[in-house]
Amino acid sequence: MSIQFTKLAYDSIDDFLYGKCIHPVVCKNGIVIGNGEIFPEINFTLPPMKATSDTLPEAKRIYGEMLEGVLKKARDLYAQNLVVEFETLPQYTEFPEWGIEIHKMMRNIMWDFETKYGIKSVIRMTPNDMREMNRPPIMRSGKYWDAMVRIFSQTARDGADLLSIESTGGKEISDEAMINADLRTAVFALGVLAPRDMKWLWTNLVEIIEENGAIPAGDSACGFANTAMVLAEQGFIPKVFAALVRTMSIPRALVAIENGAKGPGKDCAYENVYLKAITGTPISLEGKTAACAHFSPIGNIAAAVADLWSNESVQHIKLLSGFAPVVSTEQLIYDCRLMNVATKNGQTKTMRDWLVESDCYLDCQAYILRPDVVFEIAKETVKTQSPFLRTLKIARLTLSILQQAVDKKELSMEERELSWLDMLCFQIDEIPEDEEEFIAEMKEESDITKYKPDEYDI
Repeated sequence: MSIQFTKLAYDSIDDFLYGKCIHPVVCKNGIVIGNGEIFPEINFTLPPMKATSDTLPEAKRIYGEMLEGVLKKARDLYAQNLVVEFETLPQYTEFPEWGIEIHKMMRNIMWDFETKYGIKSVIRMTPNDMREMNRPPIMRSGKYWDAMVRIFSQTARDGADLLSIESTGGKEISDEAMINADLRTAVFALGVLAPRDMKWLWTNLVEIIEENGAIPAGDSACGFANTAMVLAEQGFIPKVFAALVRTMSIPRALVAIENGAKGPGKDCAYENVYLKAITGTPISLEGKTAACAHFSPIGNIAAAVADLWSNESVQHIKLLSGFAPVVSTEQLIYDCRLMNVATKNGQTKTMRDWLVESDCYLDCQAYILRPDVVFEIAKETVKTQSPFLRTLKIARLTLSILQQAVDKKELSMEERELSWLDMLCFQIDEIPEDEEEFIAEMKEESDITKYKPDEYDI
């Protein structure tokens, strides 16, 4: 049965801090995420190479080399606890035995380091959502879903601590909406299609993961909100549209926790800050130390309430000092060490507020991550249980908050962005609040060759 969230997990914004949450997650080796310290989460991937059965031995060698380098750096810098994410290449989910084999090798290396050196590490396994490989996507059956079930269940049995995914339900409609800054279609994708898929997906994933002894951690709106953020960073769409997509992804993301996900949420899910405020679950985030993967205007503020601090991902390439995954590990360890020292000295809130203030006035995508704004939007989110109505109400409130910030001269926005702010306010008011009426309209307007309505029960 789904959980219903009708109020925030926190009574005071003063308690909404990094490294600590209401419902910490206890991992198999005793590491507790969200119990007062922030830990690094390192993610790495292969250099450019083909992922085939012929290259699998070389891929295993490289993954092992990356992991050993990371763990040695943790040992050298006295970092006793860290999370390692294995986010598979698509081929390693499509052919699940390949991903299972690499995971088992990595898990054994991590156990070995814990035995020899006391370096406790947790592995987050993140298989791909392969369902979109069919066009239009088949969401609830078929060979791609079967492959996903296989890799989730077996890696959980083999010792994975955390299982996550960047799910793609609704992305086949969202992609064009992101490119065109089309708010109406974005609402259809994020407020109608995605939550329906999330409910089915996470109901099934939680059962698969828990019966095999692992923790169902969380999802990410990477394919939606991060796509918009990167497009805005490159100047293709307005930043205010990207900010709006970010908050509109909250209801979709919340469905995972409503149906059994426990956290920590996925690092690339900046919507996590809202989930933490509503549910009290721990979250991973990324910012300035993820510049190796993508640029963003939210490098400091992203860390303000994180429980894990991630680099997103980095390829195994040689830099002057060493291989890039080891470089990222050192950066993350030092970031977390500073934040934990602030906590030890009773300055967590001060550090949090500095992280917020350094970014929030310079970009609307940062402004919406301010703790006070997060609380205001999160409170609106829990007033209704309908993901569609939540999406509409959040969109209207986000636009209102940004307009007020501009009027108070708290937020700097270019003239082009201000024009879009006005246009988006008009567009959101054109969308009916009756979900069935809106679905009927969108089934007439949208390209029916791109998605299968029955896969979303519409």
